[in-house]
Amino acid sequence: MNYLKENYDPYAALRFKEFNFFLFIRFILVFGWSMQFIIVEWEVYNLTKDPLSLGLIGLVEIIPAISMALFAGHIVDQNEKKRLFVLAIFAFLIISFGFYFVTSENFYSLFSSKQVLYSIYFLVFIGGFVRAFFGPIIFSLVALIVPKKIYPNAASWSSSTWQLAAVVGPAFAGFSIAWIGVNSSMGFVLSAIVIAFTLTLFIKRKPILNTKIGEPIMQSLKTGLSFVFKTKAILVAITLDMVAVLFGGAIALLPIYAQDILNVGSQGFGMLRAAPAVGSLIIMFTSAYIPVTKNAGKKLLIAIFCFGISIIVFGVSSIFYLSLFALFIYGLTDGISMIIRQTILQLKTPDEVRGRVASVNSIFIGSSNELGAFESGLTAKLMGTVPAVVFGGIMTILSVGFTSLKFPDFKKLDLTEDIK
Repeated sequence: MNYLKENYDPYAALRFKEFNFFLFIRFILVFGWSMQFIIVEWEVYNLTKDPLSLGLIGLVEIIPAISMALFAGHIVDQNEKKRLFVLAIFAFLIISFGFYFVTSENFYSLFSSKQVLYSIYFLVFIGGFVRAFFGPIIFSLVALIVPKKIYPNAASWSSSTWQLAAVVGPAFAGFSIAWIGVNSSMGFVLSAIVIAFTLTLFIKRKPILNTKIGEPIMQSLKTGLSFVFKTKAILVAITLDMVAVLFGGAIALLPIYAQDILNVGSQGFGMLRAAPAVGSLIIMFTSAYIPVTKNAGKKLLIAIFCFGISIIVFGVSSIFYLSLFALFIYGLTDGISMIIRQTILQLKTPDEVRGRVASVNSIFIGSSNELGAFESGLTAKLMGTVPAVVFGGIMTILSVGFTSLKFPDFKKLDLTEDIK
């Protein structure tokens, strides 16, 4: 406790110039990817008017993301991280150009709506392969930019930046669609990624800390998986969050809520998307001042429980402002849980397996976003939109109860000693 009170610096990570450039690049990438995903959702629903088509977007992306994830982790651990970062951003740039092209008036005039739809799904599929690399690269880079004692603070800023961009991007997408249309919005995303690509000039090349360069790929994958399953703090944290994200995919159904339930149109859609951003913004500016290392396990459980409650309230609400408030809490609690989980991973993972551990995490958490979108679209198709969202919230709450009973020691998890 004395360490936290006397020596804790909320701006410790920001005192490293390179880390500030890293945060800016990460914000642009997540902002662009999130904005792009929402524009795709909006356009796909406009083309099909089918809730299942929204779920298919997530399914199309998750197939390559999961199949490539572990191999991506191996590649990241075996190679220089800055070079891989540049290559991944360049690939994202090409995909962004593709989306800009297929949503243009010229493309629509030459091809049918079905062909446009298939082209969008194809680009989402290719994006899944690229996305598999971003998680391991970014997770590994953070640990190479700041010293270990700064990891919790760096994790707070990095996670908050991700969370803020992940909700501000979609919120901006909603307003952007209303203001300048789908194609120009895709052009804006393309411009943002060009900026991110340019800013990588300020990131230095990093040493390769893995001592087993050239290790057979299957042995390498086995080592990474074995570490995750043996380290209970990591396994429980990512499993718990995976279930919450999987069943908390109500956000994927926002186009339906905006157009058919709340009847608020594209501008209301933008406000609904902005509500989680406000919650995340608060977390971004407060989490750096409040160390999450103390009672980390208990804080994570409470955050995910409240996350589930917010989903249920949003699901049953037919009042626009109540829906906004529920989504605000959604963003707030989701941000808290992400920061705690990333702090656990950073402090409990050795440098030589960071890429592979991040890959497992991306399978559990990152891909469950898309699975959650598919689950929401499928259950909305089978049982109706409102029951599907409420079902997701209930399952999230039940996951917290199960974790508390099955892993009682997790409630006692404290990371204070890990940063010394």
